[in-house]
Amino acid sequence: MRSRFLSGLCSAIFLTFFCTLPAVSGELDQFTSLQGKIDIAGGTAHIPVMKDAARKIMTQYPRINITVAGGGSGVGIQKVGEGLVDIGNAGRPVSSKELSQYPQLISFPFAVDGVAPIVNPANQIINLNSAQIKDIFSGKISNWKDVGGDDAAIHIYSRDEASGTRAVFWKKCLSKGDIVESANIVPSNGAMKVAISQDRHALGYMSIGHLDATVKPVALDNVAPTQENAINGSYPVVRKLFMNTNGAPEPLVKAFINYILGADGATSITRHGYISLK
Repeated sequence: MRSRFLSGLCSAIFLTFFCTLPAVSGELDQFTSLQGKIDIAGGTAHIPVMKDAARKIMTQYPRINITVAGGGSGVGIQKVGEGLVDIGNAGRPVSSKELSQYPQLISFPFAVDGVAPIVNPANQIINLNSAQIKDIFSGKISNWKDVGGDDAAIHIYSRDEASGTRAVFWKKCLSKGDIVESANIVPSNGAMKVAISQDRHALGYMSIGHLDATVKPVALDNVAPTQENAINGSYPVVRKLFMNTNGAPEPLVKAFINYILGADGATSITRHGYISLK
């Protein structure tokens, strides 16, 4: 009796464990016969989606190793063009100059993202118009009181010229206008978020997909920088996110790109605040 009881109990425990295991996505099946390493670098907006995919793939297939690093869009394009990484991420299209230098580059767009002006949550500013934004970043306006805020100097934060986030903000929000030389330069969306969260009088910008409660997005011409407004076209500061390869990707890299472009990738893209192109 005891033996039958223990046998039944073990079977029940096994079945309960088995039935509660996470389902393996059919989209991961394409990696079954593959092994090797994928090195990814470039745009920092891409990192959460890339790491999601890497974690799921490596958990299911330990013989596959995927590294994900930042550096900015220009760095991603340069590294993949020079064969230093397998995928170079960029938050902007490859420029004609880059394409002349690396003519074998192939781009794979996978998401749309917006770029939002941001301030510290303690800042009372909730909206700036296009002219005010341009005048602040060019240095013509240097005190928050001139745009309805506190009597305090505005601390400008920006990204370096390798950044795709900077490129779209500079082009679509600043109309390619000047950025003051005194601007504090930060290396990534994450670093921008930390800097603005710690500076009450800061003004910067970052990917909408990276926003959280530690910073406050500022409406542009009374249009909130949300993904919903990016989708319907009312918010104009948007860009596509690209994966780039140097020539046709090898089978393992191709499978990774297909995974990002598939249903699992779309779920991850949406969860991290971006708009899937699927």
